[in-house]
Amino acid sequence: MRDYLPYPYTLQDAEEFILYNINLPCPAINLAIDVDGDAVGGIGIILKRDVERICAELGYWLGEKYWNRGIMTGAIKQMIRYVFANFSLHKIYATPFDFNIGSHKVLEKSGFELEGVLKRSAVKNGRVVDLWYYGVFSDS
Repeated sequence: MRDYLPYPYTLQDAEEFILYNINLPCPAINLAIDVDGDAVGGIGIILKRDVERICAELGYWLGEKYWNRGIMTGAIKQMIRYVFANFSLHKIYATPFDFNIGSHKVLEKSGFELEGVLKRSAVKNGRVVDLWYYGVFSDS
């Protein structure tokens, strides 16, 4: 998780996030992950600008109770189709922390390829860590 996401995540944080997204233009860039009518996670993109405007960064989270069920793999695959159908992009990438093995696996199962490791390029919980750079490309 990025540091800009509050922890603990309060009801007020959730309400502010919903209001923020309601006011964004369509197509949506942040979506809920729904299981049986309950929002159990989220998935979204950050559209890049300037020379990287043909790319978007993918971010996602899923409640721990729902891990290891294929839910996130399905959500990422759906998000890939949605993003390439609704935005003029050539690439979606994700940069999980080196220690987040579950995220590496779900990206690989979803069709992302490891393009490289960005050594000592982030700090999380007071530790300097590597970011693994995964990408998936549009067909066009």
